[in-house]
Parts: sequence; structure tokens; C-alpha cells
Amino acid sequence: MTDLSARFHLHIADRQRTTAEALTQTGFDALVISSGRVYTHFADDQDAPFHPTPHFAHWCPLAGPHHALILRPGQRPHLIRYAPEDFWYEQAPLGNPFWASEFELEEVGTVEDAWKRLGPLGRAAYIGNETDRAEAAGLELNPALLTAHLDWHRTTKSAYEVQCIEEATEIAARGHQAARTAFLGGASELEIHHAYIQAAGIVDHEMPYGSIVALDEKGATLHYEGKRKVKHGAVLLIDAGAQVRGYAADITRTLAAPRCDTRFAALIAGMERIELRLCDLVKPGLPYGDLHHQGHLLIAGLLKEAGILRVDPEEAVEKGLSRPFFPHGLGHHLGIQVHDVAGRQGAADGTPAPPPPQHPTLRTTRTIEAQQVFTVEPGLYFIPMLLRPFRENGQSAMFNWQLIDELTPCGGIRIEDNLLVTDTGHRNLTRPHLPI
Repeated sequence: MTDLSARFHLHIADRQRTTAEALTQTGFDALVISSGRVYTHFADDQDAPFHPTPHFAHWCPLAGPHHALILRPGQRPHLIRYAPEDFWYEQAPLGNPFWASEFELEEVGTVEDAWKRLGPLGRAAYIGNETDRAEAAGLELNPALLTAHLDWHRTTKSAYEVQCIEEATEIAARGHQAARTAFLGGASELEIHHAYIQAAGIVDHEMPYGSIVALDEKGATLHYEGKRKVKHGAVLLIDAGAQVRGYAADITRTLAAPRCDTRFAALIAGMERIELRLCDLVKPGLPYGDLHHQGHLLIAGLLKEAGILRVDPEEAVEKGLSRPFFPHGLGHHLGIQVHDVAGRQGAADGTPAPPPPQHPTLRTTRTIEAQQVFTVEPGLYFIPMLLRPFRENGQSAMFNWQLIDELTPCGGIRIEDNLLVTDTGHRNLTRPHLPI
């Protein structure tokens, strides 16, 4: 059995090193990160589900608001745990978690006491959303240069982080398998979602993002959030994940029922091959934008093979004919945040690396490096609003509009795996748990 505490020890050692470097490079003596305050809906007394400050979660998997972490180069990290006595909400005892020995740990009963324990810090920065208290304490609020340095290092995952993502993947895979069974049994979107969360053993607010469970034409809405009760769909697109100790898995599958149009089922099989081919290409030194461009070429080739486009792949991509079918980026960094940080960051100092004009929705423009974790998720959709301009311009003859209209009720296709980049290639974190 993996020694989680040993991996976490190395993870914290790396956090101490990179944080000390960032503080030195930006002129700060110390850094305070709070887990954050709860967001309360406007004009209401109900709170949104709590999400900790991501940089706090990068250091510590302690759940809940108002904890504070004090970081000084060369010193043991100081963790102040907010542990109020409360009968409104459950206050679980800390116990003896695997991570506790890495911190100088103390507990306080009030938020005010937590901030009083900061002590003298010199020139200190603060990251979090409790900015009123941080400003009163004389801390510099969310400095962009320091945050950019920390974001940059979050794209390189420790063995501890990879283990968390893999454990989340196992949970999500159970949910996807249950969702597949429910779909093939004729279940509605709502019933498929319920099958997913029951198999994963979670409730909705424990998911890293709201599930996308789309039958038929709804699969062409990229972030579809509905949960209709219409049953017996021909196509299911499900994008759903899980999280462990704050780290997410993000998996998408598209499935055809026996009653699905055979031409669309063939497109799903073709996209499966394309997704695996793109995964095979992943290795250090490859610009992610080149991988995205290759995705467009492969999808354009599938569209030509299916008779949907009437031009060769290179011409289709050059003229933008593949973009209405594949309008999003090929993937994104994955970690504490599902769409993890620094994907468009060109250097540790925050220098921007914007996407090229022909691919404006690309979420990462980085060169692929070892120990990055990101998604590969090509898509092929029939979206009337994106296709409409091509019906009306000089490129209309390059499309088979009758076939497009016949396949539009089938919606869309997206297939997504999570990859860890290794020194020589990659390791697919998803397929061992959710094969073809």
C-alpha cells in the first residue's frame, strides 16, 4: 500500500522550496494564505458550497473556512485551524490525519483569534478572499507577481497530487460505468445523474463541477446543465468527475444506444480513435497548441471520410471549416481546479501566452513538460448557430448540408481522458479504470 504520508512529506518539501523562491524573487518576507470565507448569496441567508482558496488546498487538505497558513522561508509552516464550538453545523474532530505532522499546528475558536496569531511578519503577502482582515493586518493583498510564480509551479504535479487524481479517477470511473448501464436501460438524464452519484458515493456539492448529462441534441450544448426526464435517448454525452483531497478527475464519454443513427455511431467510434491517437502523441517538448492543431486535422479528416465535408483536412483547417464542429480547446491543466491555472502563462513571472487567433478558445498554450497533468478532450458537435454562417457564405458548397441536418438531432461527441506527462511520454490516468 502506498505510504501517503511519505508522498505528502515530499510534496510539502517541494512547496517550501518553490514558495521560498517565489518570496525571494518578489521581495516578500512571508506569505499568509487563508482557506477563505464562505460566500453568502446576495440578500439571502444561504451559503454557497464552500471551496477553499486553491493555494491553501495546494498546501493542506484541511476542509472548512477561516483556517490560516503562515509561510516563512526556512521555517516550518504554521497552520492555524479554525475550530469553533458550534451546534448549528457539525464540527468534526481533527483526529490524527496523515498530513498534520508537516505543520506547526494550533487551534482557535474564533476567526478573530486566528488573525491575532499571525505575529510580526515583516513585508508579508496575503492570498485569499478575507481581504478586509488581511488589509487590517497590514498584508499586501493577492499580489499578482507572487501569485503568478505560485501558479506556475502548480502545473507540475508531485507524486502525492497524482495519487489524489488517480483516486478521484477510480471514483469517477464507477460513476461512469453506472451511468452507462442506466443509459442503455433507457434512463432519463436525471436518472443517469442519480446513478452516477450513487455509484460514486457522493452528493452533488462534492463533485468538482456540475455534471453534464446530455441526451441527443443537448450534447451540442457544451456546458449543458439541465437534467431532463425524457427517457430512451439514442446518444449520451456525460462529462462528470470526482475529487479526492481537493484534486479532481475530469472524464467525458459519449455512448450510442442500439437505436442510434449508424452514421453517428460511426462518428463516435472515429472520435474514440482520434482521442487515443492524440493521447499517443503526448510527450515533453511538444507545444500543446501543436497537439490541438493536430486534433483539428484529424477531426477534419473524419468529417471528410463521413461525407460531411467535401474538402481535404488541410484545406478544411486552413479555411476554418473544422471550427464550427470543434469550437473548444483540446484540453486544460487539471489539479486542484478542474480548469487549473497557468495554462496561458508563458513564464513564471506571469508573462501572458495568448492563444493564436485561429484557436481563440485554447485553454493552454504551454509547452508540454514532465509531471504536468492535463486533459485531452476532442469534440465534434452539430451546433446550428455555429454552422449557420457557413450556409450563407461562399464556402457553403464545401459542406453536405443534408447530412448535417440529418445528424444534428444526435447532438455532439466528446471523449476526455486525464494524462500525466512522464520523462519519455505520458501515462493515461483514465483508461486503466475506464477502458474503451
